[in-house]
Amino acid sequence: MFYDAEFAFLKNLLKNLYINFTVIEAPASGIPHTLPVFDLGLRSLLYNERDYTRFLTPALQRLNTPNTIFRIQDQYMCNYICMQLPDTQDKFLYLLIGPYVNHKINRQTLLNFAEELSLYPKQFTQINKYYSDLPFLTDEETLFAITTTFGEKIWENTENFSVEYIENTLTERVVPVTSDSDFREPEEAFLSIQVLEKRYASENHLLHMVSQGLMHNAETALSSNNFLLLEQRLADPVRNIKNYCIILNTLLRKAAEQGGVHPLHIDNLSAKFARKIEQITSPDGGPALQKEMVHKYCLLVKNHSMKGFSLLVQKTLTRIDSDLTADLSLKAQARFLNVNASYLSTLFKKETGMTLTDYVNKKRVENAVFLLNSTSMQIQNIAQYCGIADVNYFTKIFKKYMHRTPKEYRQELAQANRRR
Repeated sequence: MFYDAEFAFLKNLLKNLYINFTVIEAPASGIPHTLPVFDLGLRSLLYNERDYTRFLTPALQRLNTPNTIFRIQDQYMCNYICMQLPDTQDKFLYLLIGPYVNHKINRQTLLNFAEELSLYPKQFTQINKYYSDLPFLTDEETLFAITTTFGEKIWENTENFSVEYIENTLTERVVPVTSDSDFREPEEAFLSIQVLEKRYASENHLLHMVSQGLMHNAETALSSNNFLLLEQRLADPVRNIKNYCIILNTLLRKAAEQGGVHPLHIDNLSAKFARKIEQITSPDGGPALQKEMVHKYCLLVKNHSMKGFSLLVQKTLTRIDSDLTADLSLKAQARFLNVNASYLSTLFKKETGMTLTDYVNKKRVENAVFLLNSTSMQIQNIAQYCGIADVNYFTKIFKKYMHRTPKEYRQELAQANRRR
C-alpha cells in the first residue's frame, strides 16, 4: 500500500496510547470463515462462543463503504472508529479502532445492563472488570483528529471522504442471552484473568516509566490504568477514589525508590500527597490529583535520583539535602562519614563533576531563590536558612551563580509581578 509508513505510524501511536485496534481482512468474494476477536472478549463472555463471524458479518455489510470514517457506539456502551482501507487489491481491509468508553460507567449502569441481558452473577463480576479496564477517553475528539488526519493521507484531502455517526451497528440480539437453550454459564473467569494480567502489566509499565523519570511516558501510561474506572469496592464513591489514590501513591513511592531516590525525599512527597488525598471531596477530584502525583514523582526521580553514585557519595548527597544549615564543609563531611577528606573530595568530583563545596553552594543558592520567590523574609534571615551566617559572603555566593545580588533579584521579581 502507498501509505504503509503512515499506517505503521498510526498503529504504533494507538499502541502507545493503549487503544486497541483490529485489522480485519475479508476476500472480495465474500465474508471469511473466521473473523478476529475485535472487542477484547466481551461477546465471547456474553455468548459463550469464540467464532466472531456472525457478529461481524452484518456489521461489515454496513461498513463496506469506501472513503468513509464511521464513528460507532454499539449496544454495549462501547465506542469504535472504523474505516475501509483503500488500495488493498483483491480483498477488503478494515481498520477497527476500539473498544473504548467516553464516559464513566458506574455500577448502577452495569447492574441495569446485567438485568437487561439476564446475566449470571459470575458474568457480572467479569463484566465489571471488563469495563473497568477499557480505555477511558475524556477527549474523544483527539483520537478522531488523529484518525481524520490519517484519512487525509489515504484519501488525499478532506473533500474525498465523509464521516458517518451510527449507533447499535454491532447489534446481535434483542433477547436476553441466557434465554438461549444452548447458553452455558462460563466455568472459568477467563476474562477476569485477562483483565487482571493486562492491568498488572500496564501498572508495571507505569512504575518503570516513573522510576526512569520519563514524565510524558508515565502520564500516558497513567491514562491506560484507568484508576477512576476500577470496580467500585465500596458504596461510598469518594472513599473509593481515595483508596485508589492511596494505592497509586504507594506504587509511586516504590517506583521512586527503584529510581534511586533516598527515602528522605520519598517520604516527604508521599506525606504531602497523603494529606491531599484525604482532602478529596468528590470523585471528580481524583484525575487531577493522580496526574499531579505521577508528575511530581517523575520530577523527584529526575532531581534526586542517586543511581550510578557510590554509596559514599549517596550518603554525602543525602546529608546535604537533609539539612543545608548543617556544617557541610569537606572536613565535616569526611569526619561524619569516617573517611579521608582527600579521598572523599576526589570521589565526589569524579562522580558529580563538581567539587563538594561548589555543589553545597549551588544547593544553598537554589534554596535562597525559592525563599526569595515564596516569602518576604529579610535577606539576612534567608542567608541563615541557607546555612550561611555571613550575609556578605552569602551575597557573594548568590551573585556568582545568579549574576545579581539577592536584593537585585528580589527587585526584579517585584517589577515582574507589577507588570502582570
